[in-house]
Amino acid sequence: MARSALMNIMVNAALKAGRGLIRDFGEVENLQVSRKGPADFVTVADKRAEKVVMDELMKARPTYSFLMEEGGEIKGTDGMHRWIIDPIDGTTNFLHGVPLFAVAIALERNDEIVSSVIYNPVMDELFTAEKGNGAWLNNRRLRVAGRRSLADALMVTGINSQGRALDALQLRQLAHVTPAVAGIRRSGSISVDLAWLAAGRFDGVWEAGLKPWDVAPGLLMVREAGGFVTDYAGGTASIANGEVVAGNEVIQAALLKALQAVK
Repeated sequence: MARSALMNIMVNAALKAGRGLIRDFGEVENLQVSRKGPADFVTVADKRAEKVVMDELMKARPTYSFLMEEGGEIKGTDGMHRWIIDPIDGTTNFLHGVPLFAVAIALERNDEIVSSVIYNPVMDELFTAEKGNGAWLNNRRLRVAGRRSLADALMVTGINSQGRALDALQLRQLAHVTPAVAGIRRSGSISVDLAWLAAGRFDGVWEAGLKPWDVAPGLLMVREAGGFVTDYAGGTASIANGEVVAGNEVIQAALLKALQAVK
């Protein structure tokens, strides 16, 4: 698979950050059983990974803007491009020694996502997508699964536990959707969820309350794998509205209909 120069830059940044996270993850597993616990250490690891990614991208494209989970927004002079970065998507998993998290990077050009990388360093799975060039896992082209019935579909969603109104809605959605599908999972990383949907491992994804760095890398990944993504109203999913309902054409439509029945 031939990659563009920009994609090579993104991949190199993700791989470099991932190598550091592998080392830090080994330490987290030790801290997890200590009295002190790993929380402060993970905060440092998160910021360190973000700096690695930012430094690599800035070195290659110094005029581009940045939007980052930890570092916020940095305005560039280019006027067209913006990197969107989540250094550890799945921080709670990382914090508890669960090996399911990712370095997630997207490139936005004139308000459109044109390239994305989602790298799970523990599994050494590198998901990449470029507009018009498809979605890939390492060197294998990805397509969403072809299942046509909700009864055969494996879904994944995100459920928080902070007592917010949105959490209550998600619980009502779970109660409504669960009897109609083959199973529901909660991985703890929306970037991994959308990458695994692109790879055909999951059949449908829904979640709300997401930030731009949660949504941006996976949106392009799903679309380039032949999937469909909307918001809860059925409109175009974007990094601004923080809602995704995704799947192949049939499953996405059926899932959206089920979710819209829940008030």
